[in-house]
Amino acid sequence: MPMLAHPAHPDIDDSMWARVDEIIKDHRLISGAIIAVLRQCQDVVGYLPLELLDYIGTEMNLPCSEVYGVASFYALFSMTPKGRHTIKLCLGTACYVKGIKEAMRRIENHYHVVEGGTTEDRRFTLQGVRCLGACGLAPVMVVGQDTHGDVSSDKIIDVLEQYE
Repeated sequence: MPMLAHPAHPDIDDSMWARVDEIIKDHRLISGAIIAVLRQCQDVVGYLPLELLDYIGTEMNLPCSEVYGVASFYALFSMTPKGRHTIKLCLGTACYVKGIKEAMRRIENHYHVVEGGTTEDRRFTLQGVRCLGACGLAPVMVVGQDTHGDVSSDKIIDVLEQYE
């Protein structure tokens, strides 16, 4: 069965569309494969824009509302672009007492981003999380897979400048 024409989207190039088509082809006949398809397509594109969700639904012969419902229900999926680096700041009690909110404000002001948002250049996505399980290092920040302890508001920008 031939694939439909790809919708225009500035974040999805031809090579990405080719990988999306391959993912759909590999899963089209597997009942309940939508989560696997969404996860793999998100790995290719970086997020799940609406045009991609509609395309997946049509190609998988599923109602677009069902595809959107799955993508919006599970926290592992994002329908908005993410930064190259995700900053997670612990907002747990130990980190809060040791000044993580001031560090958060410093990041927000320096990079012009709000908690839950992504910088305009898509360098960083900023997230506040309830606990990172490293209370002895408080206040704690994780950037990608790197854990940084004792991140005072004075030095947090210097730490983040290591990430391009």
